Amino acid sequence: MLESAEAIVAEHAALERELADPAVVSDPARLREVNRHYASLGPTVAAHHAWVSARGDLEAARELAAEDPAFAAELPALEAAEHEAAERLRHLLLPRDPDDDRDVILEVKAGEGGEESALFAGDLLRMYLRHAERRGWRTEILDATESDLGGYKDVRVAVKSRGTPGPGEAPWARLKFEGGVHRVQRVPVTESQGRIHTSAAGVWVMPEADEVEVSIDPHDLRIDVFRSSGPGGQSVNTTDSAVRITHLPTGLVVSCQNEKSQLQNREAAMRVLRARLHQLATQEREAADADARASQVRTVDRSERIRTYNFPENRVSDHRTGYKAYNLDHVLDGDLDPVIQSAVDADEAARLAAVAQR
Repeated sequence: MLESAEAIVAEHAALERELADPAVVSDPARLREVNRHYASLGPTVAAHHAWVSARGDLEAARELAAEDPAFAAELPALEAAEHEAAERLRHLLLPRDPDDDRDVILEVKAGEGGEESALFAGDLLRMYLRHAERRGWRTEILDATESDLGGYKDVRVAVKSRGTPGPGEAPWARLKFEGGVHRVQRVPVTESQGRIHTSAAGVWVMPEADEVEVSIDPHDLRIDVFRSSGPGGQSVNTTDSAVRITHLPTGLVVSCQNEKSQLQNREAAMRVLRARLHQLATQEREAADADARASQVRTVDRSERIRTYNFPENRVSDHRTGYKAYNLDHVLDGDLDPVIQSAVDADEAARLAAVAQR
């Protein structure tokens, strides 16, 4: 642990020197990258200093206690402080997801259940928007296709932190566990007999990538424009403002029609495409490392049912972690932290176990 911490302290000092380098300061992309990395290492450096200080106090007290038994009474408190500092440092030294400091693009898509599924997708979107508000994050709807009854067939939203978030506090570090199938059990508004139906919506979470981080050759793109449909103002169905971008090497297709301007829709589509390409590269990297792959609780595979929202019982259940609570109304109002924390804790426990086995 000491060697790993000292290596991070040295890296942190090197980054601090880079931040004072005029060549770095004059390069906005490089400066942003160095700043983000420097900030992410700060808490680990502070924890290392705290542990070194606590260990020094304990060693000094032990030496004094050997000469004067009166000092022995201080040892239990100093041992507890050293142990607490060591545990905090050990947790911060666990291998981290390299994307944990990023913002995200979150997509909600209606699945089985027709209009009821689309209405549930709308409920999930509201839940995430309210949760982001509670955490002080900014949100931006990038694209949305509404259903006839006011739900969403699919919707994409960018979630961004304000300022520099602490370790584990950025949107990706928290929301990455939301990817998968979300199942709802309730009486649909379209049900005249009062019967409970089960439907589902899919959630896909992607870390947002900067333009300089994901290089896209314009020759690899096929860009089509078409007339948008649904709500959107006077330009709807009158101008070719909607944009569909196909990335030919991978076959990824992204379309956006939320804005009245073709240029704005194109930029929104490119943001989503960059995020998907970044996610694809990450999945390929993780697939090459079986241990890292096995240690992840999260998933973006919509075939995996991760959570059930049961309205008659006011119950929410996470099937990956065993979390269960009877405050569904609060969860849907954005109080997601306890649910997400159960996944964060399970992921951390898995990573601790993986480190212990090495």
